[in-house]
Amino acid sequence: MASTLLPLRSVPARWLVLALALGVSAVASAQQAAAVAPDRGVNEWLLRMQEASRLRSYVGTFVVSSSTGSMSSARIWHAGDATQQIERVEVLTGAPRSTFRRNDEVVTFLPEHHVVRAERHESLGLFPNLLKSSESSIPEFYAARRLGAERVAGFDADLVQLVPKDTLRFGYRVWSEKRTGLVIKLQTLDADGNVLEQAAFSELQLDSPVRPDKLLHMMQPPHGWRVERAEAVKTTPAAEGWGLRSTVAGFRPLNCYKRPAAGAPEGGGIQWIFSDGLASVSLFVEPYDRQRHRQEGVFAAGATQTLTRRIDDWWLTVVGEVPPQTLKAFAQSLERRR
Repeated sequence: MASTLLPLRSVPARWLVLALALGVSAVASAQQAAAVAPDRGVNEWLLRMQEASRLRSYVGTFVVSSSTGSMSSARIWHAGDATQQIERVEVLTGAPRSTFRRNDEVVTFLPEHHVVRAERHESLGLFPNLLKSSESSIPEFYAARRLGAERVAGFDADLVQLVPKDTLRFGYRVWSEKRTGLVIKLQTLDADGNVLEQAAFSELQLDSPVRPDKLLHMMQPPHGWRVERAEAVKTTPAAEGWGLRSTVAGFRPLNCYKRPAAGAPEGGGIQWIFSDGLASVSLFVEPYDRQRHRQEGVFAAGATQTLTRRIDDWWLTVVGEVPPQTLKAFAQSLERRR
């Protein structure tokens, strides 16, 4: 079903990237944070959620569960200031894995294989950097509704629902810690309000004395381990011969990367990334291989939807935390231009 291209945000590890970016708040004083305005607009809420993890240190246990019954957890250490962000995520379920991020540098340790995978890429996270008060079109596609206050992981939190204004995106319920604005719980909702996926801290220590120098030292590959570096390079869809006949409402192109495809020495594929400021969609296109590319269709795993389709001599995989009709809109619009 899946492409052999390794996405910058692989589907099985989507929750891990979410965990790396879930600490999002605004630089606000304790007095401002305490006086929560129930009529804040969506941009005000999101801007309040965008900056805190960049300026705070914390340690916590993060749990992600989906409507399919799957559950994953990780331990997170975060330290940051105005110049750099450093994080460590230690997976607590499944195969052992540790991921470190320093700004755009990401290093993953796979102890069972003595392998270290390193790559550089912009963090997409939950609220990408395109969220800016003067540029964001998010209010055109989402409305914010304050639902009240609850306690999560021992902290008082404001509960806000982000309601989509069309059928091309999911909704969200967001719990942000009252004093800092740190997001401590998030639910992704379908059109009927059912929870597709939930991510939350089960335990959290705010303003912990996390030492950046110690995390940086731990990012160094151990002696004797094999280091694999991602070969993806930035490109443009036009340079690779691809384009969209029409845009999908609200989704802006962010980046495009070219990657070699396993078993396809005659040419690799691309990953074309879009975001509406909250949700992201990736288009993976690679040469068609009848041995590997067999099943077309739409598949769901929690909030992540995947569409696979053959387009002449190419194989398309569209992945995103969006409804299936959004993936279909991208697939129908994609065209070969050379």
